[in-house]
Amino acid sequence: MRMMAVSGGRGLARLPFLALAALGLLLIGQGAIIPAKAWLAQILLERAFAQSLATHEPVRAWPWADGLPVAKIRVPRLGVEEIVLSGGSGEAMAFGPTLLPASGRLGERGTAVFAAHRDTHFRFLQHVRPGDLILVEEVNGRTLRYRAGPGLVVRYDGYGIDRHSTSPSIAMVTCWPFGATEHGPLRYVIRAEREASPRI
Repeated sequence: MRMMAVSGGRGLARLPFLALAALGLLLIGQGAIIPAKAWLAQILLERAFAQSLATHEPVRAWPWADGLPVAKIRVPRLGVEEIVLSGGSGEAMAFGPTLLPASGRLGERGTAVFAAHRDTHFRFLQHVRPGDLILVEEVNGRTLRYRAGPGLVVRYDGYGIDRHSTSPSIAMVTCWPFGATEHGPLRYVIRAEREASPRI
């Protein structure tokens, strides 16, 4: 009888350990799902962008997607390629940079603004140098060439983007500082002017 009580007590003592182990496995599983979803999303976005180029019309990457592929940003020196989504919503920004709807139009007078997260799709901005070539390929097949200016750290409410400036430009915006996890009022902005003619 005493032997059964001791073994029963050991079983109860193991219960919290087993519960913690099960919780740990659940968290590991959830952690693996996020990268898997991101990987699959990038494949679907690449496919949708290719279809958009073929039809010259934005095509949804999946039926419930919040944004449509509208362009692809390339920074050749860094080997970076990012598909840009329409809309500027938080859901769209989870999958790639977004073209903010209230900004200027690509290739026209004014400034088109791209926004993305500092720890994912715009992490590379910290490595962009003044003079770097930035290519923006639209779904209509047109590729625009821009040259990067210096990066600026500004308050979210202190950087005025001139939608009606006479020169076509883009601005790429993300949170600052890179590597931080908390939200703050600072943003990192790289503005790039459109090149009229190709140059090496």
